[in-house]
Amino acid sequence: MHSLFRILAALTLVLVVSIPARAQQSYPALCQTDDSSLQQGLEEQLSSLGLQKAVQKKSLSVAVVDITDRTSPRLAAVNGNEMMYAASLPKIAILLGAFERIAQGEMALDKDTLDKLTRMIRNSSNEAATEMLNRVGKAYLATLLQSPPYRLYDPGQNGGLWVGKDYGKAPAWKRDPLHNLSHGATALQAARFYYLLETGRLVSPEMSQMMKTILGDPAIHHKFVKGLEEARPGSRIYRKSGTWKQYHSDSAIVERDGRRYIAVALAESPKGGEWLRRLIVAFDDLIFRSQKEPTQISRLGDKTRSADGVE
Repeated sequence: MHSLFRILAALTLVLVVSIPARAQQSYPALCQTDDSSLQQGLEEQLSSLGLQKAVQKKSLSVAVVDITDRTSPRLAAVNGNEMMYAASLPKIAILLGAFERIAQGEMALDKDTLDKLTRMIRNSSNEAATEMLNRVGKAYLATLLQSPPYRLYDPGQNGGLWVGKDYGKAPAWKRDPLHNLSHGATALQAARFYYLLETGRLVSPEMSQMMKTILGDPAIHHKFVKGLEEARPGSRIYRKSGTWKQYHSDSAIVERDGRRYIAVALAESPKGGEWLRRLIVAFDDLIFRSQKEPTQISRLGDKTRSADGVE
């Protein structure tokens, strides 16, 4: 943990010079980058895995984004705007809230804070998540997620990331307005979180890189991590998953052999964990086999386009 703190401290100094030029670039609204080749491939992969019924029942939601070229992402999604219970995945929202507080000088990025944020993400510690949520403030976080700069929870897009309850036995503070979920997400809004992160637009370029570092080196080896370890060793993964009863979720940036992509899957099934282990391998195959040139289309089967196109 001491070495991690030294790394993050060094990043704070180095990235002031190295990232801002990239962050000043113009990036497209992710919901406007859907790609026909990638979409067809995704649908074929889901069919080959025998997951058509889960898709039809809306018990499976997925999004895949090729961000090898960050300025020209390629999106494919199925049930992308379906709001689902996501268990611990929305802890990424608490991470964002903490770094917003840190950037405003309202929270110190000291060893204790860094340790709790890291355990919240890598080990999915509910105790650390609850403490950090209360330090950030539930009302503050809810407002932040709905704020114009982020819109990570957007009623016009059927919701998104939501944290309305401690990660414990306490009653919910405020469930999401549309679906009454305490910890919710949509695949597309989770994917937007990672795209904003990768392009240095969560809080600041420096803070984005710090958050990405915390998302690396996951301590829980299941779902996406297990699938990549077994079938694609050598992959770098920055992720947050979630599990509660029949609800399974995973979300990540994956880097391998010169390619980079975002993968998100939310499932409601006792077999969900196994679905996700197999899905990440299918997503990886899809990214490496698909064409590089994107073709803009509109065929995701649900509302995906924002009103203003701002990311």
